[in-house]
Amino acid sequence: MGDIRGFIKYERQLPERRSVPVRLRDWKEVSEPFPELDLKRQASRCMDCGIPFCNHGCPLGNLIPDWNDLTYRGQWREAVERLHATNNFPEFTGRLCPAPCETACVLGISEPAVTIKQVEVSIVDRAWEEGWIKPLPASQRSGRRVAVVGSGPAGLAVAQQLTRAGHEVVVFERDDRIGGLLRFGIPEFKLEKQHLDRRLAQMEAEGTEFRTQTSIGTDIALTELKSDYDAVVLACGATRARDLTIPGRALSGIVQAMEYLPWANRVQEGDLENSPVSANGKQVVVIGGGDTGADCLGTALRQGATSVQQFEIMPRPSEFRTEDSPWPTWPALYRVSSSHEEGGQRRFAINTEEFLGKDGHVAFLRTHGVSTRMADGRPHFEKIDGSEEVFPADLVLLALGFTGPETEGLTAELDLGLDSRGNIARDESFSTSTDGVFVCGDMGRGQSLIVWAIAEGRSCAASVDEFLLGATSLPTAILPNTAPLR
Repeated sequence: MGDIRGFIKYERQLPERRSVPVRLRDWKEVSEPFPELDLKRQASRCMDCGIPFCNHGCPLGNLIPDWNDLTYRGQWREAVERLHATNNFPEFTGRLCPAPCETACVLGISEPAVTIKQVEVSIVDRAWEEGWIKPLPASQRSGRRVAVVGSGPAGLAVAQQLTRAGHEVVVFERDDRIGGLLRFGIPEFKLEKQHLDRRLAQMEAEGTEFRTQTSIGTDIALTELKSDYDAVVLACGATRARDLTIPGRALSGIVQAMEYLPWANRVQEGDLENSPVSANGKQVVVIGGGDTGADCLGTALRQGATSVQQFEIMPRPSEFRTEDSPWPTWPALYRVSSSHEEGGQRRFAINTEEFLGKDGHVAFLRTHGVSTRMADGRPHFEKIDGSEEVFPADLVLLALGFTGPETEGLTAELDLGLDSRGNIARDESFSTSTDGVFVCGDMGRGQSLIVWAIAEGRSCAASVDEFLLGATSLPTAILPNTAPLR
């Protein structure tokens, strides 16, 4: 514990964000550099608690008090070693994770929590800048071959762990670039792709092989993979988007978020000069109040939308913890992202009942307000009489989450079982109903966080390694919510 009075002396502080008019003119990340002295002061706010609830709040079990103390003392190389002991990709989680560790921080009971996420990303960014992060190839090869299907955070984590364990790992990706959600779903202003590219270069130098534009079940049969490799890991994510099947849905100009966001990212990659689905000069409505909806909002503003409305059917959350979300649980709070700072309007407790069109293209949304009551642990929405409104819209973006993985073809080929939510069923070792086939990440867990995907990838790698060799020395994360095998 670097400074026993740090949490008393210093208030919570985060980096300044670039001014809104400036950052809307580019796609760079929004935060200014954080001075080293300020960062050390923030790290000193960590109380080195007897029971570090932050460790347990993090699905990866990150050693947070350790690297907070090392950061305060300026021992940067030791700090990044502690960071990598539990997390393959802290530059991703440090930018994108909603930080359940911070909501579990003991200081957060009575004061603003430690800026854990900012310390994390500052450590790893400095390590990259100093050249401390090098490839870590295996000292000897096992002779075993593993196919990983999907190159999102879960697939990359399992691939890196198994490559370092000495196995020959090939990652198959149906898109033309590696990265999955990180590459195409996360806007550049939240994750500049240079951070992804240099981590992929490290993995290739370690021996991981990447094969793009290869769809399993179409280009290569899953049964062929199983016969050619000693183990197969399915990490394809939960990519079946939830739709809004209301009158007028067939009108043009109504687009799923994950059809819209990838085009904007491809423009930044240099694939295209302009996006074929652009908000430029349009009145935009985003349906869905979560992170993906906020990503659509920030993207639409940068493309030059004339107006953006973001709709959420749930009521506006409280700005403070309520009785039903006590510390250290994750609270449903009113949060303002960088995109919300930039413009647009947020509407809560609103439901879209019909899309209205003109010449086959969406032109308006008919809506009404709703009241919410909880029953059987689920929200039920009731229309508020006299609350009808009509909103103009040239582009509607659906950011309603996902219902599960795309399993067509995969389950039939190997008779893989599904759980009650439509995910690929697995047991506590991530094994499916077919021997030698494993599943991790959102494909087995359902839609979740990047930090959970990495945690599942690391734990799955340990199970695969044990399956191949009879024992494993790979670390595993604590995963209390692994879906059972039916």
